[in-house]
Amino acid sequence: MIHLLVGPSCTSCRKAKKWFINLGIEFEERNINNEPLNSKELKTILSMTETGIEEILSKRSIVYQKLNIDFDELSMSQLLVLLSQYPQLLKRPIIYDDHRLQVGYNEEDIRIFMPKKLRKVARMDLYRNNVEILCADIISNR
Repeated sequence: MIHLLVGPSCTSCRKAKKWFINLGIEFEERNINNEPLNSKELKTILSMTETGIEEILSKRSIVYQKLNIDFDELSMSQLLVLLSQYPQLLKRPIIYDDHRLQVGYNEEDIRIFMPKKLRKVARMDLYRNNVEILCADIISNR
């Protein structure tokens, strides 16, 4: 199951949600401000990051700036408690399943959550569109 972790009034979250809906891909949406992540869920997400906390921490958030904490000095348990207590510290959206993680919305990168059959159809459509454009160019240059 694909998990879509969102926040209120998050434009990128709405884009991600719309992308999944438009492609008919099932997902589970969760507003992390209303329903914060628990330690196990946070550990799962952190284990999928390439750069650890830096990848999911929103340094632009008001909460981050007000807390003025050196996150490098925190123990793992302190970090997990803090992130559960202040979900606004997390970048959004966070999209993940059993094997993949994406932080933020990126139109190209989100395709990793596309089922294989759908990716094949999308590639065929892209190929077909490119052939049509190429043919139109050739005809117009005659």
